[in-house]
Amino acid sequence: MELGLLYSAGKDSTLAALLLEEFYDVTLVTATFEITDDWEHAEQTADALEFPFEQLELDSDVAHEAVARIREDGFPRNGVQHVHEHALEQLAASGFDAIADGTRRDDRVPTVSRAQAQSLEDRHGIDYISPLSGFGRGAVDRLVDAQLEVTVGPSEEINRADYEGELRAIIAAEDGHEAIRDYFPDHEQTYVTDVQ
Repeated sequence: MELGLLYSAGKDSTLAALLLEEFYDVTLVTATFEITDDWEHAEQTADALEFPFEQLELDSDVAHEAVARIREDGFPRNGVQHVHEHALEQLAASGFDAIADGTRRDDRVPTVSRAQAQSLEDRHGIDYISPLSGFGRGAVDRLVDAQLEVTVGPSEEINRADYEGELRAIIAAEDGHEAIRDYFPDHEQTYVTDVQ
């Protein structure tokens, strides 16, 4: 079965790919608004891991809606969730038998509820799989430490191909780079470079 995995080249989505490849023909799919070329980081990691790679073009209006939510809320959660739901919809409609993401049990954002998963499956005739939904951060970190070569650092310094990077780029372009700190708390990101 052909499975499309939303892929950022971070540790969670990479671990999800490794768990799923035993059962599916996994294609790593990076969703992009084409605001930045950050998707290239995911393609490089996909090549290093020897997975097929595709870009999934998202509607730029959704990016601007997400930024509006971030500005209104003063934090990124609802904006990032909005983009993730759009990306899952687009991926579900793109011809795969199954779709997946790297959401973990203890993620605050993005998340996918049971009702959302069932709705995706019913409306698109696909399977939605969240292979890390039973894993907490500690378990993921231990598995990643044993299997992957990972760079860790502040969000603004780490190569990655997630929604946040493009949303940050919109805010920086419209409000100046310093405005990013008004909405995005400091946190670390990961970028997988290879398998050990």
